[in-house]
Amino acid sequence: MLAFNSAVISTFLLYLLIILGIGYYAWRRTQNAGDYFLGGRQLSPFVAALSAGASDMSGWVLLGLPGAAYLSGLDNLWIALGLLLGVAANWLFCAKPLRRASEQLDVVTVPAYLQQRFGGTGVALPSIASVFILLFFLFYVAAGLIGGGKLFEAVFGLDYYLAVLVGTGIVILYTLFGGFLAVSWTDVFQGLLMSAALLLVPVVVMQNSGGAEPFFAKLDAINPALLDPLTDKDGNALSVIAIISLLGWGLGYFGQPHILARFKAIKSAEQVGNATIIALAWTFFIFVGAILIGLAGKVQFASELADSEKVFMALVNALFHPLIAGILLAAILAAIMSTIDSQLLVCSSALAEDLYPLIHKGELSGERRLQIGRYAVGAIALLAVLLAMDKNSKVLDVVSYAWAGLGASLGPAILISLYWQKMSRAGALAGVITGGLTVIIWARYKTELWGLYELIPGFILSALAIVLVSRLGNK
Repeated sequence: MLAFNSAVISTFLLYLLIILGIGYYAWRRTQNAGDYFLGGRQLSPFVAALSAGASDMSGWVLLGLPGAAYLSGLDNLWIALGLLLGVAANWLFCAKPLRRASEQLDVVTVPAYLQQRFGGTGVALPSIASVFILLFFLFYVAAGLIGGGKLFEAVFGLDYYLAVLVGTGIVILYTLFGGFLAVSWTDVFQGLLMSAALLLVPVVVMQNSGGAEPFFAKLDAINPALLDPLTDKDGNALSVIAIISLLGWGLGYFGQPHILARFKAIKSAEQVGNATIIALAWTFFIFVGAILIGLAGKVQFASELADSEKVFMALVNALFHPLIAGILLAAILAAIMSTIDSQLLVCSSALAEDLYPLIHKGELSGERRLQIGRYAVGAIALLAVLLAMDKNSKVLDVVSYAWAGLGASLGPAILISLYWQKMSRAGALAGVITGGLTVIIWARYKTELWGLYELIPGFILSALAIVLVSRLGNK
């Protein structure tokens, strides 16, 4: 356990009170299911961009990615580059047409969009899309809870399992009542806090080293392979498959419902351009800071850390006054909470808006849908807690699986449906099933399949299934 004093804990608790206060204010503004799930489509470009970015990054950007950079260095630039390109493509190709389509079809969720896009009849497509969302988001939420458990364990000295439960309780409390507005507003606050922390910590380490040049000279002396993006930490050249796998992370963006929700909630399609610029700038600095933190850990600590994913926490503990340390540590919780809350809300909407109406006969009132949505938040969170009980799990590993599953099952269907009018319902269904099953099977046998990241074959095969089945159906 890292040693944090009462000043750190007090600052940390103040942050939690601010978040809960935002949740309470949003609860007062949430009147119906439309407000709860999509905020009345009234997000400004700034809020939409930062909320999308913060809900995307999760705890892995302050735990997983710095931990990976600490272990292996600049070969992680390929992940960052792939994701940055994915952010750009998602905003450029999906945001504007999805904003327009979701309003024209009057839909809130991804399964509802797919349902209405192909005529609004039949239950197979929205049902299977919802099942994949719930399945892979369980792992995604569990990854956030693992990160939260590590954080509360380090700061408060709590038992890991109790720490997971405490973190879950906090997120549920403000998501349960405030809904999309609470999630979006807290995301902005948390996104600004994350970016400040990611840039401040490596800058301080560089200053202590005498500047950027001595900093990188020390890294070169420790292990020159850490500064070569084309080799691993042992100096072995990265294979083409490894580089493609890392770059391939960017394909996942098209199928992430918690990010796509921000596109649907922005005030108008005409404001997407400004939001795109803000989102790309914020993402660039986030990735640079995360990788520099991992490298800074190599320079700062003479001995290896027992858990590489705690490198940010260890740096904060070693370098900063307790009050500042408390604020910086809150940034980790910000990263974790800003993603978990969004994912819980998507799971909630999938259950309340897409699956529950299929088994319930008769019209559902707005109040009833809101009530079902809140019940669903609690249920999904409890299931994710069970998955998070393995304290030896790596955040990045769990995230990569969930990211691939969502990206491959939903991404091609959403992207192609926005641009190809001849795409059919059967094609969409084939794509969703093919992408999801490919990820599940490929991940199990990845070692035997050249180590290629499961998102890439899943995305390609899903797109092929959509095109082939749609063309056969049209003929």
